[in-house]
Amino acid sequence: MIIAMANDHAGTQMKEEIKAYLIKEGYQVEDFGTYDENSCDLSDFVYPAALAVAKGECDRGIFCDGVGYGSALIANKINGCYAAVCQDPLCATLAREHTDSNILCLGAKIIGGLMAMEVVKTWLKTEPLMEEKYRRRVQKVCDINDKHCVPIV
Repeated sequence: MIIAMANDHAGTQMKEEIKAYLIKEGYQVEDFGTYDENSCDLSDFVYPAALAVAKGECDRGIFCDGVGYGSALIANKINGCYAAVCQDPLCATLAREHTDSNILCLGAKIIGGLMAMEVVKTWLKTEPLMEEKYRRRVQKVCDINDKHCVPIV
C-alpha cells in the first residue's frame, strides 16, 4: 500500500514519527512535505498529496497539521478524496467502517504522538463495513461528489 503524506510546519514532527512507523511496517510512503518547521502554507503540500490519492497514484493519505481540519478542508475539495479528522481510535474506526475515508487528517496541537500512532494503526487496519446500509450511505456521498466535483484527469 502506498501512503501519501503531507503536513505543515505544525505537523512536521508528527508526520516524521508516523512515516518512520509506516516504513518499518512495510508501507511505501510518498512524502509531499513540508520537511521542516518553518512557517508555510498547508495547501502547497496537502493539495498535491490529495491529488495523488484521487488519481490512484497513492492508495491512501495521512496528513498532519495543527488541528487537522485545514488538511481535511483542502483534501475534501478534490473529487475522490474522502478525508476525516480523527482524534482517537474510535473516530478512526468509524471513519473507515462507516464512510470509507481514504485520507486521515491529524492535529498535532490536539493529540500527542502516542495517540496519533494508535489512530493511524486503527485507521489502516479497519475495513469499510459491507452491510447494505453502509454501502448505500457511502454511495450517496459518492453520488454527491460526482455531481458537484470536477473529475480529476
